[in-house]
Amino acid sequence: MRAYERFFKYVVIHTTSDEDVEKTPSTDRQFDLARLLEAEMKEIGISDACVDEHCYVTGHIPATEGFEDAPKIGFIAHLDTAPDSSGENVKPVIHEDYDGNTLNIGNGITLSQELFPHIKDLKGKTLITTDGSTLLGADNKAGIAEIMAMAETIIKDEIPHGRICIAFTPDEEIGHGAELLDLERFGADFAYTVDGGPENEIEYENFNAAKAVYKIKGISVHPGEAKNRMVNAGLIACEIASMLPPAETPAHTEDREGFYHLTDIKGDVENAEIAYIVRDHDAGLFGAKLETLKMIEKTLNEKYGPETVTLTITEQYRNMIEKILPHMHIVETAKACIKAQGLEPLDVPVRGGTDGARLSFRGLPCPNLGTGGYAFHGPYEHITAEGMDTVVNILCSIVQRIN
Repeated sequence: MRAYERFFKYVVIHTTSDEDVEKTPSTDRQFDLARLLEAEMKEIGISDACVDEHCYVTGHIPATEGFEDAPKIGFIAHLDTAPDSSGENVKPVIHEDYDGNTLNIGNGITLSQELFPHIKDLKGKTLITTDGSTLLGADNKAGIAEIMAMAETIIKDEIPHGRICIAFTPDEEIGHGAELLDLERFGADFAYTVDGGPENEIEYENFNAAKAVYKIKGISVHPGEAKNRMVNAGLIACEIASMLPPAETPAHTEDREGFYHLTDIKGDVENAEIAYIVRDHDAGLFGAKLETLKMIEKTLNEKYGPETVTLTITEQYRNMIEKILPHMHIVETAKACIKAQGLEPLDVPVRGGTDGARLSFRGLPCPNLGTGGYAFHGPYEHITAEGMDTVVNILCSIVQRIN
């Protein structure tokens, strides 16, 4: 079965995660896809496939005779879709022999070269989109479908290989996908997440990341008697925003440039809260950003009184490159396999985080590979059947080269 055919089965299953829920999985509906995958894995010959109580699907393809001592390689993708856009009642649409021009996919959603210059390069391919009312779910059900197609090919064609370890994880989109994966049970020496963009993409750098929340306590009195008494918490929240560099926001940065991103601001005279996510690839610059946030807290408390402003910083993940550098052979292997498909490897820093970053810091070196998809997390999302086939070929090639 081709990867896109499996993909069509997976995207219609609602698996959106919920960042406001503490348990794992955050939504029980992720079990619907997990149990389907467990059954499909057993059907193609992965006899130990199972789903655990936290919705992690794992399974292994034993090494073929003579390759028992080969490195044990893992492939990982995630079950959930992003809460940014609806993932319910997804209706994938096939556009055969796409002409590369502007395409109205429905509900006022239009793919154009102005928005997406790469679409001209998809001319002649089998383009898969949404109907414009939901996201598509290529992030990351394309990765799941490609890993499943790879596994089926390896088993069916009796391709010699070392032990192959497969995992499908919940809640990646809300930052919890790697936390409870049993690495001992998984058993890989290293792994690849298949969760990126274009099929020639290889990622092994990501942001250092933190969440920063300022809570502000004001003093509310009648505005007619407020002079030298009122402390307006809402205005202090605005003051905090004004104290950060205006050019260091997501709208003004790219590549390895870091930023402060205001994600939420709310409050009134008496109480207010302003929240940021902070990102930088460079560990030193990241640390400097956190120090800037702390200095703002100190400055405002000196100005308005002790404990007026309370800052809480929560570090979220770190740049995986420091854990990948000692194992660069896994990156070079992937690049060689991408080149073997006639493509030039696209070596890009992730302007975000991945399960691979968290897994790398847990001791499992884990760069990220492309899925062939574009415009994730919304109704513009699209992918091609041919691009998915290419990723399957890359994965199969990696398995063979690792030996």
